[in-house]
Amino acid sequence: MTRNYFGTDGIRGTANKHPMTAEIAMKVGMAVGVAFQRGGHRHRVVIGKDTRLSGYMIENAMVAGFTAAGVDVFLLGPVPTPAVAMLTRSLRADIGVMISASHNPFHDNGIKLFGPDGYKLSDSIELEIERLLGKDLSSKMAKPDKIGRAQRVEGDLYRYIEFAKRTFPKEMTLSGMRLVLDCANGAAYKAAPAALWELGAEVVTINNKPDGFNVNLDCGSTNPLGLSKKVHEVRADLGIAFDGDADRMLIVDEHGTVVDGDQLMALIAEDWHRRERLTGGGLVATVMSNLGLERFMASKNLELVRTQVGDRYVVEHMRAHGYNVGGEQSGHIVLSDYSTTGDGLISALQVIACIRAAGKPASEVCRKFEPVPQVLKNVRFSGRKPLENKQVQSAIDDGRSRLGDGRLVIRPSGTEPVIRVMAEGDDRAIVEQVVDDIVGVIAGQKTAA
Repeated sequence: MTRNYFGTDGIRGTANKHPMTAEIAMKVGMAVGVAFQRGGHRHRVVIGKDTRLSGYMIENAMVAGFTAAGVDVFLLGPVPTPAVAMLTRSLRADIGVMISASHNPFHDNGIKLFGPDGYKLSDSIELEIERLLGKDLSSKMAKPDKIGRAQRVEGDLYRYIEFAKRTFPKEMTLSGMRLVLDCANGAAYKAAPAALWELGAEVVTINNKPDGFNVNLDCGSTNPLGLSKKVHEVRADLGIAFDGDADRMLIVDEHGTVVDGDQLMALIAEDWHRRERLTGGGLVATVMSNLGLERFMASKNLELVRTQVGDRYVVEHMRAHGYNVGGEQSGHIVLSDYSTTGDGLISALQVIACIRAAGKPASEVCRKFEPVPQVLKNVRFSGRKPLENKQVQSAIDDGRSRLGDGRLVIRPSGTEPVIRVMAEGDDRAIVEQVVDDIVGVIAGQKTAA
């Protein structure tokens, strides 16, 4: 069945344009409400959101859809995505919804769905929802006396904060540590500063005044320059940058140098392996993770398993094969001992625990390997399949040959109409030329069309 709505991370698009309209959001609520009817009990859904202006529109539309399907709705307000996953289980809900477009600008929005176990939905369930979205569901709607109720709940964010704090080692404190937090004007703006301050840190917070328009605007994990400057300015021990829905994070060391998700996964995996906590014999990452991470893991007699892009696929492999550390280079880190999805706050706490245990500055602790030169470029496209073109395939084959022991990954984005071209290898000049050549051929096909 062709996917018309779901991408690699739920449904996403420009707010008030298909598919991110109030009409579609209401239909999604109805379809999901029907799909998750299990038994005769009162069904319930928890709905969280980040700080985008369009969150109000999508939230209210989904409330209409869920209540029409006979599902009771608990509105959490602005909370991190991992809080929705955690509270779905804690509140014994049948479904969890996060309204967010993650690291995208404010004019985009999205719908992420979690099952009753707190995990993102499988492909098969998403396809079932797609099927229901194409049907007339009027006969499946609740009778007048069975329509769902909606209520806004207070205080559940603090359940999540306490949960996150309990993942930090009991014998440790953050006393004497100065941290700068970049909350991306997003969903972490309350939870992250509160949790780290309560654990004893001196907390300096930037980009924590959301106005509906400034989420991810020149800040957060996709733009940590301001965080680096602030770390220098206040002489902090560490900087932490979240994205709009706080399911990912990157850090900045005391020198202002950015440390990406690959280095942080290596740090946690090595530490947990040394303490005999690591399961699965390694970690799970995606095809986008640096070759240097793979070599580092091999040097520790540990395995790096790669999946397709999307933290959902990382989690699926972790669950199927018993791994407890995984994630993406972008800073989505999944620690399944604690969480069912990427969690920026919990990941940051585990990184800080490693730094505190080592008794050394972040710059000495967090750089575990020398990254192999890696180049990533995007090419926009519309209405065609450029990767099926013979000239493009020829350029890709030639690029692989020139890279030798390096890697080449070509893939369409799951959230926007672009082809991502990534290459890596020991010779930066060759890597850059391979990417430029392939991008040029793809762009040429666009022009020719």
